[in-house]
Amino acid sequence: QVQLVESGGGLVQPGGSLRLSCAASRTLFAIYAMRWYRQAPGKERELVAAITSGGNINYGNSVKGRFTISTDNAKNTVYLQMNTLKPEDTAVYYCNAALVTGPVEYDYWGQGTQVTVSS
Repeated sequence: QVQLVESGGGLVQPGGSLRLSCAASRTLFAIYAMRWYRQAPGKERELVAAITSGGNINYGNSVKGRFTISTDNAKNTVYLQMNTLKPEDTAVYYCNAALVTGPVEYDYWGQGTQVTVSS
C-alpha cells in the first residue's frame, strides 16, 4: 500500500503559479506511475500529468506547455508546477500512485487539494 499526502493548493490570480506536492509513504522506485488528476464541480475527473518509474511523462492536452511534473526520489515526493494558471484550472487536484503486480494495477489516492484561480 501507499499513503499519499498532498499540499500546496490555494487561491491564485489568473496568470499566476502554484506548485503542488505529493509525498508518498514508500520509495517512488517501487511505484509504477505517479499521476495528478483534477476534478472540477460537475465535471469528470481528468488526467493532468503522469510520470512513470522509467521516466516517461505525459500531460493532458489542456495543460501542455504550462504544467510540469517532476519527482524528488530522495524525498519520495512528486510535484506539479503549474504556471500561467487560468480560471478553468480551478479544481480539486488529486495525487495518484499506481502499483503493478503482474497484470493487475492497484491505485491509491491522496485526499485532494483545492486550487482556485480567480481575480
